Order: sequence, then C-alpha cells, then structure tokens
Amino acid sequence: MTSGARLREIAPEEIPKLPDLLPVLPLKEAVLYPFIIVPLSVGREASIRAVDESLSEHRLIVLVAQRDPSIEEPGAEDLHPVGTVAAIMRMLKLPDGRIRILAQGIARVRIEHLSHGEPFLQARVERIAEAAAPEPSLELQALVRSAKEAMDRVVALGKAVSPEVLVLVANLEDPGRLADLIASNLELSLEDAQQVLEELDPVRRLRKVAEHMHREIQLLT
Repeated sequence: MTSGARLREIAPEEIPKLPDLLPVLPLKEAVLYPFIIVPLSVGREASIRAVDESLSEHRLIVLVAQRDPSIEEPGAEDLHPVGTVAAIMRMLKLPDGRIRILAQGIARVRIEHLSHGEPFLQARVERIAEAAAPEPSLELQALVRSAKEAMDRVVALGKAVSPEVLVLVANLEDPGRLADLIASNLELSLEDAQQVLEELDPVRRLRKVAEHMHREIQLLT
C-alpha cells in the first residue's frame, strides 16, 4: 500500500455534491480509502490530463485500482467496480514530466459507467453508503481494542508507522474508520486492499483488517 497515509476527518458540510462525470485516475499499485490522505506519483499522459481536468474544475477525481497493474491503457474491464472519489489537495510537476499529487479520499463510489473519450477516462459514479456503525457493545469494544493492540504489536515488531497515525489509531472508536486507517498503513496485496474497500459493513471490515494484522504478526515473529 501507499506509504505516508494519514487520516483527516471531513465534516458532512465539507462533502461536495458529485458532478455527473468525473475524471478517472487508474491506480497500478494502490487503493485509497475515504478520509485518508496519500501522496501519489502520476506518470501516464492520460492520467496527467485527468489530474489537470480535475484541477481546472472541482478538484475531484475518481481513484480506482487496476485489476492488472501491467496494463498501460486500462479500460472498464481492467478496473475494479468500486473506487474512491478524492480531492486533489496539491500538485507538483517534476522535471521528468511526471507529477506528484496529494489526494484525500472522500467517499466510496461504485462506477456506473465509464467513458473512453479522449484524452482520459471519465466515469459516472454512485456514492456508496456503508452500513451504520452498530450500537456500542462489549463485543465491539473488544474488537476495537484487539485491533489497536495488534497494530501496536505490528509496530513493535518493526513496521514503520508515523507517530501521527499511531495517535489517530489510539483515539478512533469508529470501527469502519479505524479499519480504513489501519489498512492504509499495512502492506496488503492489492487484492486484499480492494476487498477491504469493498466491505461496507464496518465491523466485518475491521475484523478483516485485524485478521491481516494477525497474519503479519505471525510472519514477523
């Protein structure tokens, strides 16, 4: 997964209305989750143009993982059906023609239609509403506590995680947000990361992420 991922809370009034069509940035080696901020390197011409279009309009873009990272010009069949609408916070042009962007995830979305028009992909998307977080219970508290302890254990075994992220993990109680933040800081395969993105039940999502952490702990010990 992308290194340097961190989280920022977004107030409901900050979440924008999505335009009918949004530029698409296919990702070869990353999955972005809502509320997470990550740096991304963009090198393909079509992707650079998609970023330019986003910056000239509303700063919104659809980030969606490719099924096969080796495909240079992905079409609808090459992209996962669920991605994340993100806001481009910053953009830096590099001397070699590539660009670096800082993107913040806003919402999970399902791609309803993908346009292959030149010079970049555009999509009509539907915002996905995840299941509501359950009422507090001893079982949920135990799951959240176990996930936090597992994250601490992974870090103690040598995983590099920023102090800022560790503070956020310690203070988050929402199971869905906690799962997304932890997942964005684990070395998950693209397939596993995509499964976390597509899991809309926050408790099941946190259980899934906790299982990944326990497997990582077994490998590190």
